Amino acid sequence: MNFAMTPRRIALALVVLAAAAGIAVATHSHNARAAAVDPGLVDINTTLGYEDVTAAGTGIVLTSSGEVLTNNHVIRGATKITATDLGNGRTYTAKVIGYDVSHDVAVLQLSGASGLQTATVSTSSGIKVGDTVSAVGNAGGTGGMPTTTTGRVTGIGHTITARDDEGNAEQLTGLIETDAELQPGDSGGALVDSSGRVIGMLTAASSSFHFSYQPVATDGYAIPIDNALSLVKQIEAKQASATIHIGATGFLGVTIQQRVAYGYPYFGDTSTSDGALVTSVLTGSPAARAGLGYGDLITAINGKTVSSPTTLSKLLLAHSPGNTITLAWVDQAGQSHRASVRLATGPPQ
Repeated sequence: MNFAMTPRRIALALVVLAAAAGIAVATHSHNARAAAVDPGLVDINTTLGYEDVTAAGTGIVLTSSGEVLTNNHVIRGATKITATDLGNGRTYTAKVIGYDVSHDVAVLQLSGASGLQTATVSTSSGIKVGDTVSAVGNAGGTGGMPTTTTGRVTGIGHTITARDDEGNAEQLTGLIETDAELQPGDSGGALVDSSGRVIGMLTAASSSFHFSYQPVATDGYAIPIDNALSLVKQIEAKQASATIHIGATGFLGVTIQQRVAYGYPYFGDTSTSDGALVTSVLTGSPAARAGLGYGDLITAINGKTVSSPTTLSKLLLAHSPGNTITLAWVDQAGQSHRASVRLATGPPQ
């Protein structure tokens, strides 16, 4: 076989090489513009004290005084939150201003922060399928300067059911879909347009062990920045709602799961599967002082029926540390109990 290059073959080869070089230059150029957002991000590290584990994510700096936007699932269950600003390299303790569980948005305040570089935010209203975008975040949770991956917008207005590694599920709507690769730790990071402006907040990926969804595709998802900032304004204005919680979280001190009728570990009245089954009680917690124990079934708060663990969480979100609630439960012998319980301060839900 003759592999000699004719002038025509040489010309075609040069065209292919030029096209490949053009793609490489375009990708490099886009990555360079996306990197401009780096100083406006923070690496977030959390300690989940009651579970004795740590986790990591990303945040977007909104104000020079240290207000940070991130995902709610990044700080869920955290007993300690710190954030390292990538603009100045300093690490700050972070306080939760408020969060929205159902829309996966949280707002933090970095203690003692000033003069921080903020991210340049655009609008998400003009996004189109096919637009080139970059995902910028703390990939792998390793810290340091962010990782940037480039891809395209593959869908708009998507709804997914995302699940974290504890089994908590959320249905998220109106999302931007992208084929830019996301990794654990990218959550709360920036989806950036071709001008280096933030148009979305990264939130879920099929490959992420921390917050993932189930389809076979490998695309990731981001919350449109317009939607996220609308919730930020409500949180800043301290407008609590059925989904938005402001300030510290009221804490009962139990771990719960859905009760299965006629099955272990609940052996009491099996006429209903409603309720939140207590699987453990933290020593010294409000629940422990009230007398709750393993296998008890929480059935109501302030007279409102607890039909599931999700219902219990939503009812508790309406209360703050120091509030007193009336808790009703049934023990494994089928005996009903009721007690007034003063909530402690606990981690965000």
